[in-house]
Amino acid sequence: MNYKHHLISLLAWLITTTVQAQDTIRYVGKTLSNVDYHHGQLSPAVGVHNIQVFRADRENKSGTALDWTYNHAPMLVYWNNTFYLHYLSNPVGEHVPPGATLITSSKDGYQWTTPTVLFPTYRIPDGWTKQGYAGVAKNLDAVMHQRMGFFVSKKNRLLTLAYYGIALDAKDDPNDGKGIGRVVREIYADGRFGPIYFIRHNATWDKSKSAYPFYTTSNDAGFVEACNELLANPLMMQQWLEEADRDDPLVPLKRELKAFSYYHLPNGNVVGLWKHALTSVSKDNGKTWLYAPLRAPGFVNSNAKIWGQRTSDGRYATVYNPAEFRWPLAVSVSKDGLAYDNLLLVNGEITSMRYGGNYKSYGPQYVRGMEEGNGTPPDKNLWVTYSMNKEDIWVSKIPVPITDEVKTHVNDVFNDLPAGDELKFWNIFSPLRASVKMEKAADGSKNLVLRDSDAFDYAKAERVIPESKKVVVTFTVVPQQTDKGRLHIELQDAKGSAATRLIFDVDGELKAKVGYRNSGIMKYEAGKAYEIRLELDPSKRIFNVFVNGQSKGAKVYFAPVASFKRVVFRTGDVRRFPDADTPTDQNYDLPNSSAVESEAVFVIKSLKTSNN
Repeated sequence: MNYKHHLISLLAWLITTTVQAQDTIRYVGKTLSNVDYHHGQLSPAVGVHNIQVFRADRENKSGTALDWTYNHAPMLVYWNNTFYLHYLSNPVGEHVPPGATLITSSKDGYQWTTPTVLFPTYRIPDGWTKQGYAGVAKNLDAVMHQRMGFFVSKKNRLLTLAYYGIALDAKDDPNDGKGIGRVVREIYADGRFGPIYFIRHNATWDKSKSAYPFYTTSNDAGFVEACNELLANPLMMQQWLEEADRDDPLVPLKRELKAFSYYHLPNGNVVGLWKHALTSVSKDNGKTWLYAPLRAPGFVNSNAKIWGQRTSDGRYATVYNPAEFRWPLAVSVSKDGLAYDNLLLVNGEITSMRYGGNYKSYGPQYVRGMEEGNGTPPDKNLWVTYSMNKEDIWVSKIPVPITDEVKTHVNDVFNDLPAGDELKFWNIFSPLRASVKMEKAADGSKNLVLRDSDAFDYAKAERVIPESKKVVVTFTVVPQQTDKGRLHIELQDAKGSAATRLIFDVDGELKAKVGYRNSGIMKYEAGKAYEIRLELDPSKRIFNVFVNGQSKGAKVYFAPVASFKRVVFRTGDVRRFPDADTPTDQNYDLPNSSAVESEAVFVIKSLKTSNN
């Protein structure tokens, strides 16, 4: 071994030894994500509900405040029995003005109000320049860039914040510390908003040109007190790092770090997390940090946000994209907040990117939860928000405790289940135009209903079952039409590989996929209930099909699996675009990107599984 190689080995050993000696988080599990699949071949965390909050539409069929198609960086808080979510928006692409921040709210996390403008567009004076960057502002608006959205004061005042940055062109960075400044306003108990103030200017900005007053000019002493409380909190200020002056004395750790999140350990130490799964620990609530942030051993995470928090069961969770790409969205759990030992799926879907734009990335990304002090929903579950493709805004409810196992077989007759608990163990993917939810029929019975009028997405409901070699699956479906839409029913293993697929197809025929081709089973009628019984045995690779008690013969698996763990209902074909080799930037819109299809509806009355 030559001197150079010896030195490299020694440095590697020193880094490893230092990491092991540090009180730092690490991933000790064996599961890794496979980027060739949108779901990463990860087992789902049981009962996750993925709900679309906002769907971009340039033709603005949804009647939102803005019809802009770049929507990103959502933030979440639960306050006064209400979820509030805000996100930044541009007309087409990232860092391309004008920019604004919008807000929406919900009482239950499922039904959200139409977004309204929270922080409007901001005109930059003509002639404005940035030191070290070519270009001069002319008819130019600011863009938003913020890593913090909400703050709840000790006296329960809710502040919401945003940042006005300057991007002189599409490649300029609005978070270079040379922007305008951070703004703040209060959200009142009745849902109204207080006036907008600046809470911090960049040193390079001419304050005399500010469109809003400074917060200390407010006549509301309680509001000023809440702002001062925020400014005195080092952990809050650490979130401001990127947009703040590079020498801002309020920001404790001044390094090239991005997207800070944190949580406290029982001993009072603070675990900090940044992009790339960088981490460090503070013993004094963020005033100082024990070591320069290093990549958390075992964690796989690229240039996307990672979220960490303590969950209501006393454990800890990190939610992030465990890949060099921004898919899938996964959760890992720790008993002590340091050693994370599993990796489970939260959202393994990638909606079609309908609108191209500057720096738009595929996948569910930039996840944020509710930071300490920003409320706990009454269900005690873990709620997170993120964007899909930097285009649509979503939330996920992740049940606590977080697990990928169910102990007993399914006996879900929806009309017999307690109100509100019907989908407790179901994983759902529910876009606004392809909803998954419980509905009452004309006769008053409760059913799981999948509706789909989305030309680019689908509804999906999935049930994890006890892992089984042999299994009998019985379900009742009532298709509401025969000439549009389709429903796929799949039996999958833990990694999401399907062995069987039944299809209520658009030509009015029930089919089974048996290889390259689909095999017909029978014609079906609109409005008629079909109880389907499947008897499956992986060792034989043949399954028997019964419909309303009548045998329809045996069909061959189209792919082998060793066991079954998931039953999936989906109103569309499997998606495999994009993949790891897809060009990074999509600079085109999809044809008919605002199209709405005639709605197809499938009613699911029950699902039962057993080993015989």
